Amino acid sequence: MKRFLFVGFLLIVIVVHSCRTRQQAQQTNTNAAVTDNWKLGVALWTFHTVNFPTSLSMVDSTGARYIEPNTFHKTGPELNDSLLGNLSPAGIEKLKAMVKEKNLIIGSIYLAGGKDIANWKKGFDIAKQLNVAYVTAEPPIDMWDAINDLAGSYGLKVAIHEHWKGTSAYWHPDSVLAAIKNHPNFGACADLGHWPKSGINPLDGVKKLEGHILGIHLKDIAAYNNPKLVDVVPGTGVVDFPAIFQELKKQGFKGHIYIERDAEDQPSNLPSLIQTVKYYNDQINKLK
Repeated sequence: MKRFLFVGFLLIVIVVHSCRTRQQAQQTNTNAAVTDNWKLGVALWTFHTVNFPTSLSMVDSTGARYIEPNTFHKTGPELNDSLLGNLSPAGIEKLKAMVKEKNLIIGSIYLAGGKDIANWKKGFDIAKQLNVAYVTAEPPIDMWDAINDLAGSYGLKVAIHEHWKGTSAYWHPDSVLAAIKNHPNFGACADLGHWPKSGINPLDGVKKLEGHILGIHLKDIAAYNNPKLVDVVPGTGVVDFPAIFQELKKQGFKGHIYIERDAEDQPSNLPSLIQTVKYYNDQINKLK
């Protein structure tokens, strides 16, 4: 009789353990399914003090694979140090070859289009040739309709980026939502380190923009309501990244997360980026 009781008890233990293991595996698979759609990269403004090919070598050293170039980056001696936005189609092909050589992927590009629709068209031409998923930009308010239509004609989305109060019309999530309304080709680029300068909690900003976020600029800041501050290494300031990552997971976010530094560490921003990639991976692994 005792033998049968022991066998029965053993079977119960095995079943319970199996169920727990299955639940843990399902949880792990759920996390993987969500975060596998998060494309970690670097916004190349981080390396704006060096030329484009040098910045590629630095990104390659971080382990991140995606990049967001900008149209005002100097492209190096092979391309006569032209700004990226001034390159010919042949020059863009050479640029793409540089990126491919480093096994990197251009996920998006920051366009500085200004108030001339011809400049915006040229920027979209470059974006299309680079095969980006979307462009990041701050379209003038009086050009919303024109730029939305232009984006649609290229089959691209515009992720509206915000700076802080006094420097941009898009310092508040509500202003980004106002631009998105009735403009189906507009979305949002949530800059986590810029919002606090205007007194906005980045977590609140991410919540407000749910369903519209195409990309994230991952940066941190030491305090709220001080536009004179430069950013700090992510994880050392006021931005609650664990809560934001949890919120992005809840929203089913699928997009690019670009590490970006505005400050110029000496001798290079590279060490802080390597530190940030590790911090990001540690936090992603902790997601519930």
